[in-house]
Amino acid sequence: MKIKSATLPTFITILGLITSQTFASNTDLSHLGSVPKAQTLTQKDWLLDSSPFKAGVFRTENPGEIVMQNGLLRRTFKLNPNTATIGLDNLMTREAMLRAAEPEAVVTIDGKSFKVGGLRGQPDRAYLLPEWTAKLTNDPGAFQFVDFAVGNPESNIEWKQKRHRANLPWPLPGTTLALNFHGPDESTRGITVTVHHELYDSLPVLCKWLTVSNGTGRTITLDRFTSERLAVVEAESAVDERTDVAWRTPAITVLSDYMFKGMDVVTGNQVASWRTDPEFKSQVSYALKTPCLLVCEPPIGPGIQLAPGETFTSFHTWLVVHDSTDRERQGLFIRHAHRALAPWSTESPVMMHVRNADTKSFRSAVDQCAEVGFEMIIYTFGSGLDVEKQDSAYIAKVKADVDYAHSKGLEVGAYSLFSSRRIDDANDVINPKTGKPGGATFGNAPCFGSVWGTNYLHKLTNFLAQTGLDLLEHDGPYPGDICASTSHPGHRGEVDSQWVNWRISADLYTWCRERGIYINQPDYYFFSGGNKTAMGYREDNWSLPRAQQLIHARQNIFDGTWTKPQTAGWMFVPLTEYQGGGAAATIEPLREHLDAYEGHLANNLGAGVQACWRGPRLYDSDETKALVKKWVSWFKERRDILESDIIHCRRADGRDIDYLLHVNPHLKTRGLAMIHNPLPVVAEREVILPLYYTGLANTALIRERDGKPKRYKLDRQFNVRVPVQVPAGGRTWLTMESP
Repeated sequence: MKIKSATLPTFITILGLITSQTFASNTDLSHLGSVPKAQTLTQKDWLLDSSPFKAGVFRTENPGEIVMQNGLLRRTFKLNPNTATIGLDNLMTREAMLRAAEPEAVVTIDGKSFKVGGLRGQPDRAYLLPEWTAKLTNDPGAFQFVDFAVGNPESNIEWKQKRHRANLPWPLPGTTLALNFHGPDESTRGITVTVHHELYDSLPVLCKWLTVSNGTGRTITLDRFTSERLAVVEAESAVDERTDVAWRTPAITVLSDYMFKGMDVVTGNQVASWRTDPEFKSQVSYALKTPCLLVCEPPIGPGIQLAPGETFTSFHTWLVVHDSTDRERQGLFIRHAHRALAPWSTESPVMMHVRNADTKSFRSAVDQCAEVGFEMIIYTFGSGLDVEKQDSAYIAKVKADVDYAHSKGLEVGAYSLFSSRRIDDANDVINPKTGKPGGATFGNAPCFGSVWGTNYLHKLTNFLAQTGLDLLEHDGPYPGDICASTSHPGHRGEVDSQWVNWRISADLYTWCRERGIYINQPDYYFFSGGNKTAMGYREDNWSLPRAQQLIHARQNIFDGTWTKPQTAGWMFVPLTEYQGGGAAATIEPLREHLDAYEGHLANNLGAGVQACWRGPRLYDSDETKALVKKWVSWFKERRDILESDIIHCRRADGRDIDYLLHVNPHLKTRGLAMIHNPLPVVAEREVILPLYYTGLANTALIRERDGKPKRYKLDRQFNVRVPVQVPAGGRTWLTMESP
């Protein structure tokens, strides 16, 4: 069921979607199979072979207990006298991660807070024994468990696949478990809270979200909700109180579709926090300050009103459970989860940002893109294109140019500025502290729930639909600003403003995804349909001298790919002067700076990264054209391995060679190392290649460039040492295959 606002376009859902599935729901466990013994422990590394790990819901040997497990993770539920999670086991490490039972959720309705499920009476919250769980009692004031349903994951995002991408399933295969709870008293009679769990095949990832259905005869207000509370075993113990020293927290990374105001998983996190557990009286910390209670809830609100018969759907959270504290391995877990949960982020077309929107300039750039093998051209910021203009003649002119590009085999994108601009007092975000505009994340910002926001949304989607554009570069997506206006038609006031603004933004990107419209957004909206955010760079650095730009670019790529797939982060190349720097910072005239141009091509394409090549043209001579075409062809021939996992080997510092290693145990080419030499002399070195994640175990065939392969024996740490000779200011590459 969708809940919509009459003040907004019909495709925008204010509250979200319930996954539509039909299950046989009851508390009889006889229809469930027993826990497969083969899934109690694994010796396989899922990063090398994930095929054995299938998810399912099973009954245990204990009455009234069920488990979700996939051979990597297991979550155990006790169903009576009420329902609670009583086990979270990391089967990769044999670790029991849960130390105490918590309610499945918490909701505040019409000002009154209720636990959803949960059990009482645990004598010690440091650990949880089976004999204790049998004696846990019900809290009669909590929402009470009614029944459950088991099914298969479905998606509320339809993904129109129209460009090169990784071969990943969508929706994800796995299993779902829906736990239904009814209100405990007269004030909540008719209200159902459903706690949804998902576990996927081949991934150590648990998903959770809530739906709240109003079956009463009155309108209710969902003031707050907590969708996850996990009392997890502490990652470390410290007696003394800590102030300036950060605590180590459990090895769980939380992702959600309620992420904004950040381009990475840490900054973008808005819902998950590690909190103290004052009821954990036996912890080592004398002040009871150990952060060991994981809580997932929105920063404010949602403050949503539900009319009779309406249903609210919360954001989703995904717990990525690690088996190591190693940075690279944890990053691989996150990157694999990212690709699986947002497979559209593996779409990564080779793109140019054309600086001028007039027909002559645009079509000239289109012709060049087609000649050298580029796949997309974007009307860049400052090009003069106006996506809010609704004049029919103007739309027809743009459509004709877009059609021309399509005839050449190119997709076309357009830039639109949203949140970092001022509209007027009536439509801007109102600061709750002052009651006036100003003080937003970017100073001033429009509210998506305002009249202007509604009109902007209509203009933007109409322009995209009428012109046939293939990409939206949305600058300044909604960053979480709270709006205190009580006159905006899309929200009631401060308490529901964040939820409504995020929901409209997320639904816009979902709408784009359903139509195959690519989305560049400088924010972490991947799990709502976004394709790509910035890799991470300082714009001022593109006005530095050319040689420095190349070093910074490789540093940015190295740093930006620890938790983000390279296909999900864009880089930037200013073909013309950008924010100053003069001739020393500028590649134009291109034919006079082929060394720097080639450096940028090798930096980005050699890392499997796509940059915004911003300028009026891609080449200015036959020699320049040949250079660009050579590197684009080189990339496309090796695209599968170049867009595979990155292993971080040596970060660029300008003092010696630096290199990344691409790995994929499922390809013929198992690895590719791209090696750069910033020095003015030839570098003769021995590089260490960590080949574990290539799946090669004993020997490897390694060739430099297109030379003859040589056989190398891997050491006990799966490393090989290979001598290389890298030209001054140049680069080389090595490829690895199975013997």
